[in-house]
Amino acid sequence: MTAGASSVRVAAYAKVNLFLRVLAREEDGYHGIETLFCRVDLCDQVEARREKAPGVTLEVDGPDLGPVEENLAVRAAAMVLQATGHSFGVALRLQKRIPVRAGLGGGSSDAAAALWAVNELANRAVPQHELLQFAARLGSDVPFFASGAPLALGWGHGERLLRLPPLSVAPGLVVVPRTRVSTPQAYTWVDEARATAGRRGAVAMTPDTVSNWGDIARLGGNDFESPVFARHPDLRAAYEALAATRPLLCRLSGSGSALVAIYRSDSDRDAARLMLGKKHGEVLAVRAGGG
Repeated sequence: MTAGASSVRVAAYAKVNLFLRVLAREEDGYHGIETLFCRVDLCDQVEARREKAPGVTLEVDGPDLGPVEENLAVRAAAMVLQATGHSFGVALRLQKRIPVRAGLGGGSSDAAAALWAVNELANRAVPQHELLQFAARLGSDVPFFASGAPLALGWGHGERLLRLPPLSVAPGLVVVPRTRVSTPQAYTWVDEARATAGRRGAVAMTPDTVSNWGDIARLGGNDFESPVFARHPDLRAAYEALAATRPLLCRLSGSGSALVAIYRSDSDRDAARLMLGKKHGEVLAVRAGGG
């Protein structure tokens, strides 16, 4: 893409969490996390167009995303415009393909794409390290997408990242149940469960631990799974149905409600998709891993 273009179009990829541990609640009220982010090829398209009129406008091809001023991509674009002196305005157009409020990071990925695209319109006036600071202010998943990493360990609020070599490309399924999970509620449920739980067991990771799908599958799951499934039997049923297709790995992504499974081969994935049908919600074929 040539810097200084009048229009920039970017693919905004979804993520899944291959494991996710919720840490203690901090003084600011937010929890720390420890997670393994992995990019998948399901994506939105974000187009940013330079305009003479100041400010940011938004057009969405897809579901209603709520108030424009609260949209993360709009806020991201406004950050870059403010940093570059509001010398032009931006019209954003989002083509939504990533299911919303499902734990796949669609809004965060759109925001990271908007940061990059508007910076391109501004002749890359904002250095990469500053864009990452903007990303951290926008949300816990945005730095991962802004980093461009296909695979990364994340800590804190997701703003501390260790970029890792990509995993081998593998076929997968993402199941998107009709139920949606409130992220703040899900954190409350984790806290409630911990009030009577014992100490967490020890985990020692090496670079080899996160270098292949089989070892990652043995690391453990997602701390949201137990409390979310306890309150949403339909999600538990969807998870059990997905796990019964014998994937290499099966997880709740983020706080849910999307579920992800990784398979050994395309034929295994395709057979699993037929087995699942549409009983538990939308079933999307994806590819995970690769650079």
